[in-house]
Amino acid sequence: MQPTSHLHLGNYLGALKNWVKLQNEPDSECLYGVVDLHAITQPYEPGALAQATREIAAAYIAGGIDPAKSTLFVQSAVPGHSQLMWMLSTLTQMGKLERMTQFKDKAGKNAERAGLGLFAYPVLMAADILLYKATHVPVGEDQKQHLELAREIAGTFNHRFGEEFFPLPEPYITGAATRVMSLRDGTQKMSKSAESDMSRINLTDDADVIAKKIKKAKTDADPLPGTMKALEGRPEAKNLVTIYAALSEKNEDTVLQEFEGKGFGDFKPALIDLAIAKVAPVTARMTKLMADPAHIDKILAAGNVKANIIAQDVLEDVQRMMGFWRKG
Repeated sequence: MQPTSHLHLGNYLGALKNWVKLQNEPDSECLYGVVDLHAITQPYEPGALAQATREIAAAYIAGGIDPAKSTLFVQSAVPGHSQLMWMLSTLTQMGKLERMTQFKDKAGKNAERAGLGLFAYPVLMAADILLYKATHVPVGEDQKQHLELAREIAGTFNHRFGEEFFPLPEPYITGAATRVMSLRDGTQKMSKSAESDMSRINLTDDADVIAKKIKKAKTDADPLPGTMKALEGRPEAKNLVTIYAALSEKNEDTVLQEFEGKGFGDFKPALIDLAIAKVAPVTARMTKLMADPAHIDKILAAGNVKANIIAQDVLEDVQRMMGFWRKG
């Protein structure tokens, strides 16, 4: 996740909550980075970047990532990300990058004025993955295209240098809320960059703010049906039911059966109580962690060392295969 602004409920349900499950699987070795190099591909405040990095790390830990089980590190503190990105960029066709939908969305009508970093973002993401020879990558639906490019780059490298060196990473998509939508527009993804703060529930929001945002969340006047199939064409209603299912760890149809025939006057109060119960402990842990930045820095420094050890071994092999000079 990028240290651009506060993490929100979509980040928690769509990613972080599932990362915790992944780290607890037998024989899994997980690395989770705060990707600050990605954060500078668009306008940002330099004076706020380091603190935002700590906040993302605090959210990871508060959400359940255990530094004793997983490697938690800062992307820019591992030089191999930038080095491998450059080497992989020489194998990546411009045409493939031009077809990336996220670049089109973020660059908008000013694509010619967009920075190289934004254009080459998917190559850096590929380096983030391949630097650790990752086999599985937890991604949201919107990142599947970038992951497919990472697989193509890995395959090109393997073919070019005659060795099955990089695994072709597989997407790891799980959970009921792989794509949490805006509280103001059920057709748009919940986003840190959305202009209205009312469109999202931040992990730093207190109980009163969470209640206010859900009360004002856009809905419709129709009662809830008994199945998700019957919710087609009702994006805001579908989004709130999806959020409830993910928070309660219930099947979406099971949730609808509980509320079948009822309106949002009954559903929203239940969702408010549930959201506060689930988010408040994370917020409390984040607040406690953020009060001790030295502790967060210590955790990140230890993770950086572990990530660098893995990265350096892979990078040296890549440089050898590509023919770079090294002192004998």
